[in-house]
Amino acid sequence: MPFDAWLTAGVVSAMLAALTFTRAAPDLVFVGGVVVLLLAGVVTPADAFSGFSNQGVITVAALYVVVAGLRETGGIQWLVQAVLGQPRSLPRAQWRLTGPAAFFSAFLNNTPVVGMLIPAVSDWARKFDLPVSRLMLPLSYAAILGGTCTLIGTSTNLVVNGLLLDRTDAGLGLFDIAWVGLPVALVGLVFMLVFNRWLFPDRRPAISEIDDPREYTLEMLVDPKGPLVGKSIEEAGLRHLPGGFLAELDRDGTLLPAVSPQEVLRGGDRLIFVGVVESMVDLQKMRGLTPATDQVFKLDGHRADRALLEVVVSDTCPVAGETVRDGEFRNRYNAVVLAVARNGERVKGKVGDIRLRPGDTLLVEAGPGFAAQNRNRRDFFLMSQVQDSATPRHERALLAGLIMLAMVVVATTGVVSMLEAALAAAGLMVVTRCVTLEGARGSLDWPVLITIAAAFGVGAAMDNTGLAHIVGMGLTGLAGDTPWLNLAAIYLVTAVFTAVITNNAAAVLMFPVAFAVAGDLDVSVLPFAIGIMLAASASFATPMGYQTNLMVYGPGGYHFADYLRAGIPLNLVTGLVALAVIPQVWTF
Repeated sequence: MPFDAWLTAGVVSAMLAALTFTRAAPDLVFVGGVVVLLLAGVVTPADAFSGFSNQGVITVAALYVVVAGLRETGGIQWLVQAVLGQPRSLPRAQWRLTGPAAFFSAFLNNTPVVGMLIPAVSDWARKFDLPVSRLMLPLSYAAILGGTCTLIGTSTNLVVNGLLLDRTDAGLGLFDIAWVGLPVALVGLVFMLVFNRWLFPDRRPAISEIDDPREYTLEMLVDPKGPLVGKSIEEAGLRHLPGGFLAELDRDGTLLPAVSPQEVLRGGDRLIFVGVVESMVDLQKMRGLTPATDQVFKLDGHRADRALLEVVVSDTCPVAGETVRDGEFRNRYNAVVLAVARNGERVKGKVGDIRLRPGDTLLVEAGPGFAAQNRNRRDFFLMSQVQDSATPRHERALLAGLIMLAMVVVATTGVVSMLEAALAAAGLMVVTRCVTLEGARGSLDWPVLITIAAAFGVGAAMDNTGLAHIVGMGLTGLAGDTPWLNLAAIYLVTAVFTAVITNNAAAVLMFPVAFAVAGDLDVSVLPFAIGIMLAASASFATPMGYQTNLMVYGPGGYHFADYLRAGIPLNLVTGLVALAVIPQVWTF
Protein backbone atom coordinates (compact mmCIF):
# COMPACT_ATOMS: atom_id res chain seq x y z
CA MET A 1 0.00 0.00 0.00
CA PRO A 2 1.50 3.38 -0.99
CA PHE A 3 2.51 5.99 1.59
CA ASP A 4 -0.43 8.28 0.68
CA ALA A 5 -2.86 5.49 1.50
CA TRP A 6 -1.17 4.84 4.86
CA LEU A 7 -1.29 8.56 5.65
CA THR A 8 -4.97 8.74 4.74
CA ALA A 9 -5.72 5.72 6.94
CA GLY A 10 -3.87 7.42 9.80
CA VAL A 11 -5.78 10.69 9.38
CA VAL A 12 -9.15 8.92 9.24
CA SER A 13 -8.25 6.89 12.35
CA ALA A 14 -7.21 10.06 14.20
CA MET A 15 -10.47 11.77 13.21
CA LEU A 16 -12.52 8.84 14.50
CA ALA A 17 -10.55 8.80 17.75
CA ALA A 18 -11.08 12.55 18.23
CA LEU A 19 -14.81 12.22 17.61
CA THR A 20 -15.10 9.18 19.88
CA PHE A 21 -12.98 10.13 22.88
CA THR A 22 -13.16 13.93 22.94
CA ARG A 23 -15.86 16.58 22.68
CA ALA A 24 -14.23 18.27 19.73
CA ALA A 25 -16.74 19.81 17.32
CA PRO A 26 -17.33 17.54 14.27
CA ASP A 27 -16.87 20.42 11.82
CA LEU A 28 -13.50 21.29 13.38
CA VAL A 29 -12.36 17.64 13.24
CA PHE A 30 -13.38 17.16 9.62
CA VAL A 31 -11.94 20.45 8.40
CA GLY A 32 -8.73 19.71 10.31
CA GLY A 33 -8.46 16.29 8.68
CA VAL A 34 -9.03 17.70 5.21
CA VAL A 35 -6.42 20.43 5.76
CA VAL A 36 -3.82 17.84 6.83
CA LEU A 37 -4.54 15.77 3.70
CA LEU A 38 -4.34 18.90 1.55
CA LEU A 39 -1.03 20.05 3.03
CA ALA A 40 0.39 16.55 2.59
CA GLY A 41 -0.53 16.62 -1.10
CA VAL A 42 -2.92 13.67 -0.81
CA VAL A 43 -5.78 15.69 -2.28
CA THR A 44 -5.89 18.76 -4.47
CA PRO A 45 -7.68 21.94 -3.33
CA ALA A 46 -10.48 21.11 -5.79
CA ASP A 47 -10.97 17.65 -4.25
CA ALA A 48 -10.56 18.86 -0.67
CA PHE A 49 -13.33 21.41 -0.94
CA SER A 50 -15.50 19.78 -3.61
CA GLY A 51 -18.18 19.21 -0.99
CA PHE A 52 -18.94 22.92 -0.82
CA SER A 53 -20.19 22.79 -4.40
CA ASN A 54 -21.88 19.43 -4.01
CA GLN A 55 -25.58 19.34 -4.88
CA GLY A 56 -26.46 17.49 -1.68
CA VAL A 57 -24.83 20.09 0.57
CA ILE A 58 -26.45 22.99 -1.27
CA THR A 59 -29.79 21.17 -1.14
CA VAL A 60 -29.54 20.79 2.64
CA ALA A 61 -28.70 24.51 2.97
CA ALA A 62 -31.71 25.48 0.86
CA LEU A 63 -33.95 23.21 2.93
CA TYR A 64 -32.94 25.06 6.09
CA VAL A 65 -34.40 28.23 4.55
CA VAL A 66 -37.58 26.41 3.48
CA VAL A 67 -38.06 25.10 7.02
CA ALA A 68 -37.43 28.60 8.40
CA GLY A 69 -40.31 29.82 6.22
CA LEU A 70 -42.60 27.21 7.71
CA ARG A 71 -41.46 28.08 11.22
CA GLU A 72 -41.86 31.86 10.87
CA THR A 73 -45.39 31.50 9.50
CA GLY A 74 -46.50 29.10 12.23
CA GLY A 75 -46.54 26.04 9.96
CA ILE A 76 -44.34 24.08 12.37
CA GLN A 77 -46.85 24.61 15.18
CA TRP A 78 -49.63 23.31 12.97
CA LEU A 79 -47.54 20.26 12.15
CA VAL A 80 -47.00 19.54 15.84
CA GLN A 81 -50.71 19.71 16.59
CA ALA A 82 -51.98 17.91 13.48
CA VAL A 83 -49.42 15.12 13.09
CA LEU A 84 -47.64 14.63 16.39
CA GLY A 85 -50.57 15.30 18.71
CA GLN A 86 -50.46 15.07 22.50
CA PRO A 87 -48.63 11.91 23.67
CA ARG A 88 -49.14 10.61 27.19
CA SER A 89 -45.74 8.94 27.47
CA LEU A 90 -42.32 8.83 25.81
CA PRO A 91 -42.91 5.47 24.03
CA ARG A 92 -46.14 6.81 22.54
CA ALA A 93 -44.33 9.95 21.47
CA GLN A 94 -41.68 7.85 19.73
CA TRP A 95 -44.33 5.80 17.92
CA ARG A 96 -46.18 8.96 16.85
CA LEU A 97 -42.94 10.41 15.52
CA THR A 98 -41.20 7.49 13.84
CA GLY A 99 -44.22 6.08 12.00
CA PRO A 100 -45.06 9.21 9.99
CA ALA A 101 -41.36 10.02 9.50
CA ALA A 102 -40.69 6.60 7.96
CA PHE A 103 -43.82 6.73 5.80
CA PHE A 104 -43.12 10.19 4.39
CA SER A 105 -39.46 9.33 3.82
CA ALA A 106 -40.46 6.42 1.58
CA PHE A 107 -42.02 8.80 -0.93
CA LEU A 108 -40.07 12.00 -0.29
CA ASN A 109 -36.37 12.50 0.02
CA ASN A 110 -35.66 11.81 3.68
CA THR A 111 -33.45 14.89 4.13
CA PRO A 112 -36.29 17.46 3.81
CA VAL A 113 -38.50 15.28 6.00
CA VAL A 114 -35.98 15.43 8.84
CA GLY A 115 -35.22 19.09 8.19
CA MET A 116 -38.90 19.93 8.44
CA LEU A 117 -39.46 17.90 11.62
CA ILE A 118 -36.40 18.95 13.67
CA PRO A 119 -37.85 22.30 14.87
CA ALA A 120 -41.28 20.70 15.32
CA VAL A 121 -39.85 17.93 17.49
CA SER A 122 -37.84 20.45 19.55
CA ASP A 123 -40.99 22.44 20.31
CA TRP A 124 -42.98 19.25 20.91
CA ALA A 125 -40.42 17.85 23.36
CA ARG A 126 -40.28 21.09 25.31
CA LYS A 127 -44.05 21.42 25.48
CA PHE A 128 -44.63 17.92 26.85
CA ASP A 129 -41.41 17.75 28.90
CA LEU A 130 -39.91 14.94 26.82
CA PRO A 131 -36.15 14.33 26.51
CA VAL A 132 -35.28 15.59 23.05
CA SER A 133 -32.21 13.31 23.00
CA ARG A 134 -34.56 10.31 22.90
CA LEU A 135 -36.49 11.71 19.95
CA MET A 136 -33.96 13.20 17.52
CA LEU A 137 -31.98 10.02 16.76
CA PRO A 138 -35.18 7.94 16.39
CA LEU A 139 -36.36 10.62 13.94
CA SER A 140 -33.20 10.33 11.85
CA TYR A 141 -33.16 6.52 11.99
CA ALA A 142 -36.86 6.27 11.06
CA ALA A 143 -36.34 8.57 8.07
CA ILE A 144 -33.36 6.47 6.96
CA LEU A 145 -35.34 3.24 7.28
CA GLY A 146 -38.28 4.69 5.38
CA GLY A 147 -35.96 5.85 2.61
CA THR A 148 -34.87 2.27 1.95
CA CYS A 149 -38.39 1.24 0.91
CA THR A 150 -38.57 2.93 -2.49
CA LEU A 151 -36.21 3.97 -5.24
CA ILE A 152 -36.85 7.67 -4.59
CA GLY A 153 -36.64 7.48 -0.80
CA THR A 154 -32.96 8.40 -0.72
CA SER A 155 -30.44 9.76 -3.17
CA THR A 156 -28.23 6.68 -2.63
CA ASN A 157 -30.82 4.43 -4.22
CA LEU A 158 -30.98 6.70 -7.25
CA VAL A 159 -27.18 6.82 -7.52
CA VAL A 160 -26.84 3.02 -7.49
CA ASN A 161 -29.72 2.63 -9.93
CA GLY A 162 -27.96 5.08 -12.25
CA LEU A 163 -24.79 2.99 -12.05
CA LEU A 164 -26.84 -0.12 -12.87
CA LEU A 165 -28.33 1.58 -15.93
CA ASP A 166 -24.89 2.68 -17.12
CA ARG A 167 -23.42 -0.82 -16.95
CA THR A 168 -26.36 -3.16 -17.61
CA ASP A 169 -29.16 -1.05 -19.19
CA ALA A 170 -31.49 -2.71 -16.66
CA GLY A 171 -32.63 -0.49 -13.81
CA LEU A 172 -35.05 -0.96 -10.91
CA GLY A 173 -38.69 0.07 -10.61
CA LEU A 174 -40.06 2.39 -7.94
CA PHE A 175 -41.05 -0.40 -5.54
CA ASP A 176 -38.59 -3.16 -6.52
CA ILE A 177 -36.41 -2.42 -3.51
CA ALA A 178 -39.44 -2.55 -1.18
CA TRP A 179 -39.28 -6.36 -1.12
CA VAL A 180 -36.17 -5.96 1.01
CA GLY A 181 -36.50 -2.41 2.29
CA LEU A 182 -39.92 -2.90 3.88
CA PRO A 183 -38.91 -5.89 6.07
CA VAL A 184 -35.71 -4.07 7.02
CA ALA A 185 -37.65 -0.92 7.94
CA LEU A 186 -40.28 -2.75 9.99
CA VAL A 187 -37.77 -4.83 11.93
CA GLY A 188 -35.56 -1.77 12.45
CA LEU A 189 -38.42 0.37 13.77
CA VAL A 190 -39.67 -2.33 16.14
CA PHE A 191 -36.16 -3.06 17.44
CA MET A 192 -35.45 0.64 17.91
CA LEU A 193 -38.63 1.33 19.83
CA VAL A 194 -38.63 -1.83 21.95
CA PHE A 195 -35.06 -1.26 23.12
CA ASN A 196 -35.14 2.56 23.11
CA ARG A 197 -34.37 2.76 26.83
CA TRP A 198 -30.97 1.15 26.28
CA LEU A 199 -30.20 2.62 22.88
CA PHE A 200 -30.85 6.34 23.30
CA PRO A 201 -29.48 8.62 26.06
CA ASP A 202 -31.64 10.80 28.27
CA ARG A 203 -29.88 14.15 28.39
CA ARG A 204 -31.89 16.99 29.82
CA PRO A 205 -30.14 20.30 30.39
CA ALA A 206 -29.61 20.88 34.11
CA ILE A 207 -31.16 24.33 33.84
CA SER A 208 -34.48 22.82 32.74
CA GLU A 209 -34.86 21.19 36.15
CA ILE A 210 -34.45 24.47 38.05
CA ASP A 211 -37.44 26.73 38.64
CA ASP A 212 -37.10 30.07 36.91
CA PRO A 213 -37.77 32.84 39.46
CA ARG A 214 -39.07 35.16 36.72
CA GLU A 215 -42.70 34.12 36.54
CA TYR A 216 -44.68 36.45 34.33
CA THR A 217 -48.39 37.11 34.34
CA LEU A 218 -49.66 37.43 30.78
CA GLU A 219 -53.15 38.23 29.47
CA MET A 220 -54.26 36.99 26.07
CA LEU A 221 -57.57 37.26 24.20
CA VAL A 222 -59.21 34.52 22.15
CA ASP A 223 -59.58 35.88 18.62
CA PRO A 224 -63.32 35.67 17.71
CA LYS A 225 -62.32 34.78 14.12
CA GLY A 226 -59.50 32.44 15.10
CA PRO A 227 -59.27 28.63 15.07
CA LEU A 228 -59.48 28.24 18.87
CA VAL A 229 -63.13 29.24 19.16
CA GLY A 230 -65.24 26.18 19.98
CA LYS A 231 -62.28 24.12 21.18
CA SER A 232 -61.74 23.00 24.74
CA ILE A 233 -58.72 24.17 26.73
CA GLU A 234 -57.08 20.77 26.21
CA GLU A 235 -57.88 20.59 22.48
CA ALA A 236 -56.42 24.07 22.00
CA GLY A 237 -53.12 22.91 23.51
CA LEU A 238 -53.38 25.30 26.47
CA ARG A 239 -53.32 22.69 29.21
CA HIS A 240 -49.73 21.41 28.96
CA LEU A 241 -47.54 24.51 28.81
CA PRO A 242 -43.79 24.16 29.43
CA GLY A 243 -43.14 26.14 32.60
CA GLY A 244 -46.55 27.79 32.66
CA PHE A 245 -50.26 27.32 33.30
CA LEU A 246 -53.64 28.93 32.68
CA ALA A 247 -54.49 30.60 35.98
CA GLU A 248 -57.83 32.26 35.22
CA LEU A 249 -60.41 32.85 32.52
CA ASP A 250 -62.30 36.13 32.39
CA ARG A 251 -65.52 35.85 30.36
CA ASP A 252 -67.67 38.95 30.09
CA GLY A 253 -66.56 40.09 33.55
CA THR A 254 -67.10 36.68 35.17
CA LEU A 255 -63.89 35.24 36.57
CA LEU A 256 -63.32 31.47 36.40
CA PRO A 257 -60.32 30.79 38.72
CA ALA A 258 -60.20 27.00 38.33
CA VAL A 259 -60.51 26.38 34.61
CA SER A 260 -61.48 22.85 33.59
CA PRO A 261 -59.52 21.31 30.68
CA GLN A 262 -62.89 20.66 29.05
CA GLU A 263 -63.97 24.30 29.20
CA VAL A 264 -64.89 25.43 25.66
CA LEU A 265 -63.31 28.68 24.51
CA ARG A 266 -65.38 31.55 23.16
CA GLY A 267 -64.36 34.58 21.15
CA GLY A 268 -63.29 37.45 23.39
CA ASP A 269 -62.36 35.25 26.38
CA ARG A 270 -59.57 36.85 28.40
CA LEU A 271 -57.04 34.21 29.47
CA ILE A 272 -54.58 34.91 32.29
CA PHE A 273 -51.41 32.80 32.13
CA VAL A 274 -48.58 32.50 34.63
CA GLY A 275 -45.20 31.08 33.65
CA VAL A 276 -41.60 31.49 32.55
CA VAL A 277 -40.57 33.52 29.55
CA GLU A 278 -40.35 30.52 27.16
CA SER A 279 -43.99 29.70 27.87
CA MET A 280 -44.98 33.32 27.29
CA VAL A 281 -43.17 33.29 23.93
CA ASP A 282 -45.08 30.16 22.87
CA LEU A 283 -48.39 31.87 23.69
CA GLN A 284 -47.42 34.92 21.62
CA LYS A 285 -46.83 32.64 18.64
CA MET A 286 -50.07 30.66 18.97
CA ARG A 287 -52.58 31.29 16.21
CA GLY A 288 -55.92 32.39 17.60
CA LEU A 289 -54.52 34.28 20.60
CA THR A 290 -53.79 38.01 20.63
CA PRO A 291 -52.33 40.20 23.41
CA ALA A 292 -54.99 41.64 25.68
CA THR A 293 -53.40 45.07 25.42
CA ASP A 294 -54.21 46.83 22.18
CA GLN A 295 -51.01 48.85 22.50
CA VAL A 296 -49.08 46.30 20.39
CA PHE A 297 -51.19 47.24 17.38
CA LYS A 298 -50.23 50.90 17.75
CA LEU A 299 -46.52 50.31 17.25
CA ASP A 300 -44.97 50.91 13.85
CA GLY A 301 -44.37 47.98 11.49
CA HIS A 302 -45.54 44.37 11.37
CA ARG A 303 -45.44 42.33 14.57
CA ALA A 304 -43.30 39.69 12.85
CA ASP A 305 -40.52 42.29 12.48
CA ARG A 306 -40.39 42.92 16.23
CA ALA A 307 -38.89 40.90 19.06
CA LEU A 308 -39.50 40.25 22.74
CA LEU A 309 -37.02 41.58 25.29
CA GLU A 310 -36.62 41.24 29.04
CA VAL A 311 -35.69 44.47 30.82
CA VAL A 312 -35.23 45.21 34.53
CA VAL A 313 -36.60 48.53 35.79
CA SER A 314 -33.95 50.66 37.54
CA ASP A 315 -34.54 52.98 40.48
CA THR A 316 -33.89 55.96 38.19
CA CYS A 317 -36.36 54.86 35.50
CA PRO A 318 -38.96 57.60 34.84
CA VAL A 319 -41.82 55.07 34.88
CA ALA A 320 -40.88 53.57 38.27
CA GLY A 321 -43.71 54.29 40.70
CA GLU A 322 -46.14 54.91 37.84
CA THR A 323 -48.59 52.55 36.21
CA VAL A 324 -47.73 51.31 32.75
CA ARG A 325 -50.54 53.41 31.32
CA ASP A 326 -49.87 56.61 33.27
CA GLY A 327 -46.14 56.38 32.62
CA GLU A 328 -46.90 56.31 28.89
CA PHE A 329 -44.45 53.46 28.39
CA ARG A 330 -45.32 52.98 24.71
CA ASN A 331 -44.90 56.63 23.79
CA ARG A 332 -41.70 56.97 25.83
CA TYR A 333 -39.88 53.86 24.56
CA ASN A 334 -41.81 52.84 21.41
CA ALA A 335 -42.36 49.47 23.08
CA VAL A 336 -45.24 47.70 24.79
CA VAL A 337 -45.19 45.91 28.16
CA LEU A 338 -46.78 42.47 27.73
CA ALA A 339 -46.11 41.00 31.18
CA VAL A 340 -44.45 41.78 34.50
CA ALA A 341 -42.43 39.51 36.82
CA ARG A 342 -41.81 40.58 40.42
CA ASN A 343 -39.67 38.48 42.81
CA GLY A 344 -41.49 35.26 41.99
CA GLU A 345 -44.90 36.63 43.08
CA ARG A 346 -47.88 36.90 40.81
CA VAL A 347 -48.73 40.45 39.75
CA LYS A 348 -52.49 40.78 39.50
CA GLY A 349 -54.53 43.18 37.42
CA LYS A 350 -54.44 44.35 33.84
CA VAL A 351 -51.01 45.19 32.47
CA GLY A 352 -51.86 48.88 32.02
CA ASP A 353 -52.90 49.17 35.69
CA ILE A 354 -49.74 47.60 37.16
CA ARG A 355 -47.66 50.11 39.14
CA LEU A 356 -44.02 49.41 38.27
CA ARG A 357 -41.33 49.11 40.93
CA PRO A 358 -37.54 49.14 40.70
CA GLY A 359 -36.35 45.58 40.14
CA ASP A 360 -39.45 44.52 38.18
CA THR A 361 -38.64 42.44 35.11
CA LEU A 362 -40.71 43.44 32.10
CA LEU A 363 -41.42 41.38 29.02
CA VAL A 364 -41.72 43.99 26.27
CA GLU A 365 -42.43 43.85 22.57
CA ALA A 366 -40.36 46.30 20.56
CA GLY A 367 -38.82 46.99 17.20
CA PRO A 368 -35.28 45.97 16.27
CA GLY A 369 -33.83 49.32 17.36
CA PHE A 370 -35.02 49.21 20.97
CA ALA A 371 -31.90 47.60 22.44
CA ALA A 372 -29.49 49.94 20.64
CA GLN A 373 -31.46 53.05 21.64
CA ASN A 374 -31.69 52.15 25.34
CA ARG A 375 -28.45 50.25 25.96
CA ASN A 376 -26.59 53.28 27.35
CA ARG A 377 -29.53 54.79 29.25
CA ARG A 378 -29.95 54.35 33.00
CA ASP A 379 -33.65 53.49 32.79
CA PHE A 380 -33.01 49.73 32.87
CA PHE A 381 -30.48 47.64 34.79
CA LEU A 382 -30.40 44.72 32.38
CA MET A 383 -31.68 44.14 28.90
CA SER A 384 -31.70 40.91 26.86
CA GLN A 385 -33.52 39.83 23.74
CA VAL A 386 -35.51 36.60 23.91
CA GLN A 387 -34.32 34.20 21.23
CA ASP A 388 -36.75 33.13 18.49
CA SER A 389 -39.48 35.37 19.86
CA ALA A 390 -40.79 36.96 16.66
CA THR A 391 -44.53 36.57 16.20
CA PRO A 392 -45.33 34.21 13.28
CA ARG A 393 -46.80 35.61 10.09
CA HIS A 394 -49.91 33.44 10.34
CA GLU A 395 -51.49 35.08 7.30
CA ARG A 396 -48.71 33.55 5.17
CA ALA A 397 -48.86 30.06 6.70
CA LEU A 398 -50.97 28.65 3.85
CA LEU A 399 -48.63 30.16 1.27
CA ALA A 400 -45.57 28.64 2.98
CA GLY A 401 -47.28 25.26 3.11
CA LEU A 402 -48.13 25.44 -0.59
CA ILE A 403 -44.52 26.32 -1.45
CA MET A 404 -43.30 23.33 0.55
CA LEU A 405 -45.87 21.03 -1.06
CA ALA A 406 -45.00 22.26 -4.55
CA MET A 407 -41.30 21.63 -3.86
CA VAL A 408 -42.02 18.05 -2.84
CA VAL A 409 -44.34 17.35 -5.80
CA VAL A 410 -42.07 18.69 -8.53
CA ALA A 411 -39.01 16.95 -7.06
CA THR A 412 -40.80 13.63 -6.58
CA THR A 413 -42.31 13.59 -10.06
CA GLY A 414 -38.96 14.43 -11.63
CA VAL A 415 -40.02 17.74 -13.15
CA VAL A 416 -36.86 19.26 -11.69
CA SER A 417 -34.08 17.94 -9.48
CA MET A 418 -34.24 18.08 -5.69
CA LEU A 419 -31.59 20.80 -5.75
CA GLU A 420 -33.53 22.99 -8.16
CA ALA A 421 -36.79 22.45 -6.29
CA ALA A 422 -35.19 23.32 -2.92
CA LEU A 423 -33.47 26.45 -4.27
CA ALA A 424 -36.68 27.65 -5.92
CA ALA A 425 -38.68 27.01 -2.75
CA ALA A 426 -36.11 28.83 -0.61
CA GLY A 427 -36.17 31.80 -2.97
CA LEU A 428 -39.96 31.93 -2.93
CA MET A 429 -39.99 31.83 0.88
CA VAL A 430 -37.82 34.96 0.94
CA VAL A 431 -39.54 36.78 -1.94
CA THR A 432 -43.03 36.22 -0.50
CA ARG A 433 -41.83 37.34 2.96
CA CYS A 434 -42.64 33.99 4.56
CA VAL A 435 -39.15 34.38 6.01
CA THR A 436 -37.08 37.53 6.23
CA LEU A 437 -33.65 37.76 4.67
CA GLU A 438 -32.12 37.92 8.15
CA GLY A 439 -34.15 34.88 9.20
CA ALA A 440 -33.01 32.98 6.12
CA ARG A 441 -29.36 33.73 6.87
CA GLY A 442 -29.76 32.82 10.52
CA SER A 443 -31.47 29.52 9.71
CA LEU A 444 -28.36 28.03 8.09
CA ASP A 445 -26.70 25.52 10.42
CA TRP A 446 -23.12 26.16 9.35
CA PRO A 447 -21.44 23.48 11.54
CA VAL A 448 -23.60 20.78 9.94
CA LEU A 449 -23.05 22.10 6.42
CA ILE A 450 -19.29 22.38 6.91
CA THR A 451 -19.10 18.85 8.33
CA ILE A 452 -21.03 17.35 5.41
CA ALA A 453 -18.93 19.28 2.87
CA ALA A 454 -15.63 18.32 4.50
CA ALA A 455 -16.65 14.65 4.51
CA PHE A 456 -16.45 14.70 0.70
CA GLY A 457 -12.80 15.72 0.93
CA VAL A 458 -12.05 12.72 3.16
CA GLY A 459 -13.88 10.44 0.72
CA ALA A 460 -11.88 11.86 -2.18
CA ALA A 461 -8.63 11.05 -0.31
CA MET A 462 -9.72 7.46 0.25
CA ASP A 463 -10.61 7.15 -3.42
CA ASN A 464 -7.53 8.90 -4.86
CA THR A 465 -5.04 6.91 -2.80
CA GLY A 466 -6.71 3.59 -3.59
CA LEU A 467 -7.32 2.96 0.12
CA ALA A 468 -11.01 2.27 -0.39
CA HIS A 469 -10.36 -0.14 -3.25
CA ILE A 470 -7.58 -1.95 -1.38
CA VAL A 471 -9.72 -2.46 1.72
CA GLY A 472 -12.77 -3.48 -0.30
CA MET A 473 -11.03 -6.04 -2.50
CA GLY A 474 -9.06 -7.39 0.45
CA LEU A 475 -12.15 -8.15 2.51
CA THR A 476 -14.22 -9.54 -0.36
CA GLY A 477 -11.29 -11.74 -1.30
CA LEU A 478 -11.71 -13.56 1.99
CA ALA A 479 -15.20 -14.73 0.97
CA GLY A 480 -14.00 -17.22 -1.65
CA ASP A 481 -16.37 -18.40 -4.41
CA THR A 482 -19.59 -18.43 -2.39
CA PRO A 483 -22.00 -15.72 -3.71
CA TRP A 484 -23.77 -15.20 -0.38
CA LEU A 485 -20.48 -14.75 1.50
CA ASN A 486 -19.33 -12.26 -1.12
CA LEU A 487 -22.65 -10.42 -0.74
CA ALA A 488 -22.14 -10.33 3.04
CA ALA A 489 -18.57 -9.05 2.60
CA ILE A 490 -19.65 -6.30 0.19
CA TYR A 491 -22.49 -5.33 2.54
CA LEU A 492 -20.08 -5.17 5.49
CA VAL A 493 -17.44 -3.13 3.66
CA THR A 494 -20.06 -0.72 2.30
CA ALA A 495 -21.47 -0.25 5.81
CA VAL A 496 -17.98 0.46 7.18
CA PHE A 497 -17.21 2.94 4.39
CA THR A 498 -20.54 4.68 4.89
CA ALA A 499 -19.74 5.12 8.59
CA VAL A 500 -16.52 7.03 7.86
CA ILE A 501 -17.28 8.79 4.57
CA THR A 502 -20.62 9.66 2.97
CA ASN A 503 -23.32 7.25 1.89
CA ASN A 504 -23.20 8.24 -1.77
CA ALA A 505 -19.41 8.10 -1.84
CA ALA A 506 -19.44 4.63 -0.26
CA ALA A 507 -21.96 3.40 -2.83
CA VAL A 508 -19.96 4.81 -5.74
CA LEU A 509 -16.73 3.29 -4.41
CA MET A 510 -18.20 -0.17 -3.82
CA PHE A 511 -20.28 -0.61 -6.96
CA PRO A 512 -17.27 -1.27 -9.24
CA VAL A 513 -16.02 -3.81 -6.69
CA ALA A 514 -19.41 -5.53 -6.62
CA PHE A 515 -19.64 -5.52 -10.41
CA ALA A 516 -16.19 -7.11 -10.65
CA VAL A 517 -17.07 -9.76 -8.04
CA ALA A 518 -20.32 -10.63 -9.83
CA GLY A 519 -18.40 -10.97 -13.10
CA ASP A 520 -15.76 -13.22 -11.52
CA LEU A 521 -18.45 -15.47 -10.02
CA ASP A 522 -20.57 -15.32 -13.20
CA VAL A 523 -23.71 -14.34 -11.23
CA SER A 524 -26.24 -11.49 -11.40
CA VAL A 525 -25.10 -8.13 -10.10
CA LEU A 526 -28.63 -7.22 -8.87
CA PRO A 527 -28.34 -8.83 -5.41
CA PHE A 528 -25.06 -6.99 -4.87
CA ALA A 529 -26.56 -3.69 -6.05
CA ILE A 530 -29.48 -4.07 -3.65
CA GLY A 531 -27.05 -4.91 -0.87
CA ILE A 532 -25.05 -1.75 -1.57
CA MET A 533 -28.25 0.33 -1.55
CA LEU A 534 -29.26 -1.02 1.86
CA ALA A 535 -25.80 -0.91 3.42
CA ALA A 536 -25.06 2.61 2.20
CA SER A 537 -28.47 4.00 3.13
CA ALA A 538 -29.07 2.20 6.45
CA SER A 539 -26.15 3.83 8.22
CA PHE A 540 -26.72 4.46 11.90
CA ALA A 541 -23.38 4.07 13.71
CA THR A 542 -21.77 7.50 13.12
CA PRO A 543 -22.95 11.09 12.62
CA MET A 544 -21.25 11.35 9.23
CA GLY A 545 -22.72 8.07 8.00
CA TYR A 546 -25.80 9.88 6.76
CA GLN A 547 -26.61 13.59 6.56
CA THR A 548 -29.78 13.29 8.67
CA ASN A 549 -27.60 11.90 11.47
CA LEU A 550 -25.51 15.06 11.27
CA MET A 551 -28.61 17.25 11.16
CA VAL A 552 -29.84 15.97 14.56
CA TYR A 553 -26.37 15.96 16.19
CA GLY A 554 -26.63 19.47 17.64
CA PRO A 555 -30.41 19.68 18.33
CA GLY A 556 -30.26 16.34 20.19
CA GLY A 557 -27.22 17.30 22.26
CA TYR A 558 -25.45 14.06 21.32
CA HIS A 559 -21.90 12.81 21.70
CA PHE A 560 -20.18 10.71 19.06
CA ALA A 561 -20.39 7.64 21.32
CA ASP A 562 -24.19 7.90 21.39
CA TYR A 563 -24.29 6.95 17.72
CA LEU A 564 -22.09 3.92 18.34
CA ARG A 565 -24.27 2.75 21.22
CA ALA A 566 -27.52 2.99 19.28
CA GLY A 567 -26.29 2.55 15.72
CA ILE A 568 -24.12 -0.58 15.88
CA PRO A 569 -26.92 -2.85 17.22
CA LEU A 570 -29.35 -1.39 14.69
CA ASN A 571 -26.84 -1.87 11.88
CA LEU A 572 -26.38 -5.52 12.87
CA VAL A 573 -30.13 -6.22 13.07
CA THR A 574 -31.02 -4.54 9.77
CA GLY A 575 -27.97 -6.07 8.07
CA LEU A 576 -28.96 -9.60 9.09
CA VAL A 577 -32.51 -9.05 7.83
CA ALA A 578 -31.26 -7.65 4.51
CA LEU A 579 -28.78 -10.49 3.96
CA ALA A 580 -31.49 -13.05 4.76
CA VAL A 581 -34.11 -11.53 2.43
CA ILE A 582 -32.04 -10.45 -0.61
CA PRO A 583 -31.26 -14.00 -1.87
CA GLN A 584 -34.93 -14.93 -1.47
CA VAL A 585 -36.00 -12.14 -3.83
CA TRP A 586 -33.11 -11.93 -6.32
CA THR A 587 -31.30 -15.07 -7.34
CA PHE A 588 -27.56 -14.96 -7.94
